[in-house]
Amino acid sequence: MDAKAISLSETDVKPVVDLLNDYLANYHIHYQKLRGCHWNIKGQNFFTLHVKFEELYTNAQETIDEIAERVLTLGKPPHSRFADYINESEIREINTIGMKDLDMVDAILDDFGKLISLERELLTATEEAGDDGTNDMVNRFMQFKEKNTWMLRSFAGKK
Repeated sequence: MDAKAISLSETDVKPVVDLLNDYLANYHIHYQKLRGCHWNIKGQNFFTLHVKFEELYTNAQETIDEIAERVLTLGKPPHSRFADYINESEIREINTIGMKDLDMVDAILDDFGKLISLERELLTATEEAGDDGTNDMVNRFMQFKEKNTWMLRSFAGKK
């Protein structure tokens, strides 16, 4: 399949595909960080954050699949090697073992900020390419993170 099959210009969607693959790399590192937080959470907030981190990593797993499938819909292969994810991701791995619960929340909030920034770049690129399908998908993902940013900031007592 190629972009022409869905009435898009391959030249116009190339920047979108490149950004989607960067986004996919960042999401994989974020996903693994969420898993680590879920597995390693301790302390008074265990029950609350254990459930929240599971909700977030389940959402991230579904999001990763949608991003990869969108890259395929646009006629290109999605990145699928951890080496690519680590090399291309702006989000960095962390060691969650022994990490304090609110430090975990801060780490996830930092990831959300980076992902939202990438999403805003993607929204600009998709608009320029006339790619409403990708635009709608990314907008939905961004809204989820914006809402959860508010919730986690409120949980952590941040303004």
